[in-house]
Amino acid sequence: MEKNLYTLLVYSENLAGILNQITSVFTRCQINIESLNVSASSKRGIHKYTITAWSDENQIQKITKLIEKKIDVVKADYYRDEELFIHEVGLYKISTPKLLENPEISRTIRRHDARMMEVNPTYSTVQYAGLTEDVTDLYYCLSKFGCLLQYSRSGRIAVTRSFDEPVADYLHRQKYSDDYGTEE
Repeated sequence: MEKNLYTLLVYSENLAGILNQITSVFTRCQINIESLNVSASSKRGIHKYTITAWSDENQIQKITKLIEKKIDVVKADYYRDEELFIHEVGLYKISTPKLLENPEISRTIRRHDARMMEVNPTYSTVQYAGLTEDVTDLYYCLSKFGCLLQYSRSGRIAVTRSFDEPVADYLHRQKYSDDYGTEE
């Protein structure tokens, strides 16, 4: 089966231990997590886990269902890149002496629209925000110059192309069900 990079958006209450419950599903299914970001969502009291993993669709469906069965998980869905707005941030610490002796390094940074954060006699720090491929492309370009001292990439952050947070409809149905004892 063909493996693709999938992004899972998982919503839960902010409770201790839920991250361990979610990641253990990946471990049991022997799927490696590529990136993980946890933050508050647009819904008060609900946290959002943005998880990327390489998998085939059958396996990612299974993982999503297993995660959604967890008692503290409110909602879980998986997406392909074209269904989301995605972003990552890369930080690159490079040698200032090498930067000054090779103007092509500076041109590469400008071509990527990266931003110089700090410059001192020893090192310079560059920040770049964009798609995963672009962040890693700048990493490979700087590596080729032999100037890279440190590199770090954030986990993916993502929002769906739909109007509301995917958990909004679910929460609305739950409120309606709780208020009236029935589902819509």
